Amino acid sequence: MAVLFIVNGVTFASVVPWLPAIKDQLLLRNTGLGLGWAAGPLGGLAVGIAAGPLAARFGSGRTATRGALLGLLSLPAVAVAPTWSAFAISVFLLGAADAVTDAAMNAHGLLVQRRYGRSIINSFHAQWSVGAVGGGLLGAGAVALGVPRVLHLSGMAVVLAAAVALAARWQLRGPDHIERPPVADRHPAASTGAVHASRGVRQAVRTAPWLLLGFASLPMLGGVVEDSAASWAAVYLRDTLGAAAFVAGLGFVAAQTMMVVGRVIGDRLVDRFGAGRIARSGSLLAAVGMLAVVAGPVPLVVVAGFGLAGLGVATLFPLGLAAAGAIPGVRTADGVAVASWLARLGFLVAPPLVGVVADAASLRWGLALVLGCALIAAVLSGRLPDDPTSE
Repeated sequence: MAVLFIVNGVTFASVVPWLPAIKDQLLLRNTGLGLGWAAGPLGGLAVGIAAGPLAARFGSGRTATRGALLGLLSLPAVAVAPTWSAFAISVFLLGAADAVTDAAMNAHGLLVQRRYGRSIINSFHAQWSVGAVGGGLLGAGAVALGVPRVLHLSGMAVVLAAAVALAARWQLRGPDHIERPPVADRHPAASTGAVHASRGVRQAVRTAPWLLLGFASLPMLGGVVEDSAASWAAVYLRDTLGAAAFVAGLGFVAAQTMMVVGRVIGDRLVDRFGAGRIARSGSLLAAVGMLAVVAGPVPLVVVAGFGLAGLGVATLFPLGLAAAGAIPGVRTADGVAVASWLARLGFLVAPPLVGVVADAASLRWGLALVLGCALIAAVLSGRLPDDPTSE
């Protein structure tokens, strides 16, 4: 599972340092770049809900592997996109594959967590962040060294595809429900796989709509904060503060590096203090970080602010998905897929909204919206159950 999380982190992060160059090559304004990048979460919304049915039919591990391989095919397409439309379509396909992979690998990770009997989901997301940091650094280095974009992204696709294919042999086998006997007892059709795929998703929504919405709000808001570093840190540092190309890529790297730290220690903190308290404290820390981003007068302060924001939201996404995957009467993959689908609304809305505000006022004001999301997440964090492994 660790390889899938790492590869998933590397995939999108490999593109991020190239966004300023893509913006210049395609002659885009902030709004155009934001809309093009938002095609990724739009693709996730279009097909992400299928992760639950696919996992029910093929198993979450196989679904995640196939989704990862499909996503890697989109990297060369992003690299050679000659127009805004081609760029948006490539990002759409990348986001669609990522949504299926993300939900399926999280569902599979929760199966592993139930065998451990304690919180380990944050550690899987720490490995995702390690991949994102590595991908961001490699991308920033490629930009700084003048490596052709198509060579860099195509090479990454080949290497990562080989890693995914090798890792597939170590996944858990058998139907996903075997780790949740109480749910199987209450829903025999689900335990035998007889529930039709679409009925499984509808059942999840009907069984606990408000729980799903509440749990999904945290990864959604945390995703807005996280995405601000991915979508806007490089542009903000370069265009607003005049940072060099390599330094401009460090805002995203700082956010992901600190997310690694937060996720490495997150499971121990959750086991000791409870998920709600950790999520609330982290959201407030993220708000402080975004305040430093908005008010920071020099690149160093802004990079540090993105780092604090990444540390603060480190546990929001995994804890929200874990809670959705443990709702009684809902198959794990269906709960995770629905919550992940709702969370991607934040990824869809945030980039173009920030871009519109940036063009109308400034990018500082656009990023101030992200600060507000961190504060809202602090208010909603009390919805999380203290024990992420319980139902």
